[in-house]
Amino acid sequence: MEKGKLQEYWRTNVRYLIGLLVVWFTVSYGFGILLADQLNAISLGGFKLGFWFAQQGSIYVFVVLIFVYVILMNKLDRKFDVREE
Repeated sequence: MEKGKLQEYWRTNVRYLIGLLVVWFTVSYGFGILLADQLNAISLGGFKLGFWFAQQGSIYVFVVLIFVYVILMNKLDRKFDVREE
């Protein structure tokens, strides 16, 4: 792969990573810690929503983000014709 395309590939990859990490940070730290008191006014399955995000929600979101990253990277690999040997 030529140098310009390689740089574009990695720039896009890093943009994906930063975006997904921002989502994960927002859910785990923002919803689980900073906004927990406000979210605790809502119940989910008998548990306060702030507690749920702190204990379970951030883990579920992380797993979903892994699948989103795989889908995004497969599309990016096809776009740049990257193949694993």
